[in-house]
Amino acid sequence: MKANRRTILAVALVAAIPLMQGCATKIKASSLTNPAPTEAFSGYGRIDVKPVVFAQGYKGNQAALNKIAENFAHDLAPSLTKWNSVPANGRTLTVEPVVEQISFKSGAKRVFLGPFAGSSGVLMRVTFRDQSGKVVANPQFFQRAGAMSGGFTIGVQDNLMLNRVAKLASEYTIANYERAVGGPTGADAAAVAMQ
Repeated sequence: MKANRRTILAVALVAAIPLMQGCATKIKASSLTNPAPTEAFSGYGRIDVKPVVFAQGYKGNQAALNKIAENFAHDLAPSLTKWNSVPANGRTLTVEPVVEQISFKSGAKRVFLGPFAGSSGVLMRVTFRDQSGKVVANPQFFQRAGAMSGGFTIGVQDNLMLNRVAKLASEYTIANYERAVGGPTGADAAAVAMQ
């Protein structure tokens, strides 16, 4: 009797794999790396960071957006304080972080549906503009949490995804302060959209 239950369970799990893959997020990045800005951010006397928002007209999980915003602000705070303490030179760089797409599976959904809730994913773009409105850099940042890892960790991987995307964005900002070097998007080859 136990052998039959195990066989049925094994068959059910194998049959469920295509279903879970079908629940994969459709959010994609367009490249593996972000190009360097047109100049290093240290050329600006002031750096103003706007709040993280959703793209205009986009509706997403507000709690997930708040978590990204909290992490982004936390990661940048020490550097911003230092950068903005130097004498102003009349040049201002405005940083505009925008979440363009997000599919976030909450802890409750993970408890009830586990991997069947599907994958989580997030695509954030950060636009850096000078005081005239000219775009200095426009990097994108991508992260995901697979259905299986999100399900078996009961949402821990989904929440870590929010931390990672904020960290990628803040690391790009910090890395390009002294020299314009670009940086990773956080995507792997499988996550890059077909062009």
